[in-house]
Amino acid sequence: MSDRVLHEITPLMGRDALYIADRNKKEFAYPIHNHEVYELNFVENAAGVRRIVGDSSEIIGNYDLVLITSPDLEHVWEQNTCTSKDIREITIQFKFGLDEEDVLFEKTPFLSIRNMLKEAQKGLAFPLPAIMKVYNLLTSISSIDDRFEALLQFLRILHILSIHDGAHALATSAYAKVKIEDDSRRVLKVKNYINENYMYEIKLETLADIANMSQSAFSRFFKLHTGRTLSDYIIDTRLGYATRMLLDTQDSIANISFNCGYNNLSNFNRLFKRKKGCSPSEFREKYRKTRIIV
Repeated sequence: MSDRVLHEITPLMGRDALYIADRNKKEFAYPIHNHEVYELNFVENAAGVRRIVGDSSEIIGNYDLVLITSPDLEHVWEQNTCTSKDIREITIQFKFGLDEEDVLFEKTPFLSIRNMLKEAQKGLAFPLPAIMKVYNLLTSISSIDDRFEALLQFLRILHILSIHDGAHALATSAYAKVKIEDDSRRVLKVKNYINENYMYEIKLETLADIANMSQSAFSRFFKLHTGRTLSDYIIDTRLGYATRMLLDTQDSIANISFNCGYNNLSNFNRLFKRKKGCSPSEFREKYRKTRIIV
């Protein structure tokens, strides 16, 4: 495996703004982990690899680009069914843009980047057209010796990604423990209600009343605005809390099921496996066995 690293850093970045590792390898063997620094990770020629970010699990294609800005969000790229022997991975780690003292990123030219960094607290995966827009910038950044010029190129990468449509959040808000936000006041009220009452029965009638709409109109409005059905959103919220409980507590799966609004354990297990690709017990065992903090 070759490894080209620009600017060595301490785990907290030290004085350097960026850590850039550009490497070719035959397999993914690093365990699931989380770290204080933010990370933009690009993977090429690794179709079939399983990418896990929080409670999200997806099989990637030949190009994958993910931004993670939460110190608590576990992530890993697993070999899975990938047979490529010429995988390229470029990892860029940094720690700026979200802290209160980063006043520059509150200025108009940087607002799109700051908003993207906030969304990336759940992990953010970019579509292929966005990846192609920054491909040449990404694949050449490790060859830039001047640190200032490398930083400028990285900011350009972030800017291009921040104004491109189609990126999707990976972990659920419940799992990532991030504040729920929405540009629709009606939808935000409903999301907050679901977030505060996920452990109870949630009726469409109640949510429609909160939004001050008829039930049928609200269901259509919610899906049009969020791209997800109300039922799917509630399931994802409950399972997000469930995955956190599986990792953060010693509670039995039956108790976790009940505390997340599922009185039927079989139904909980079925939904969990359909959404997460494994049973609750398998999820707990896998994460606890391999998780490290760097």
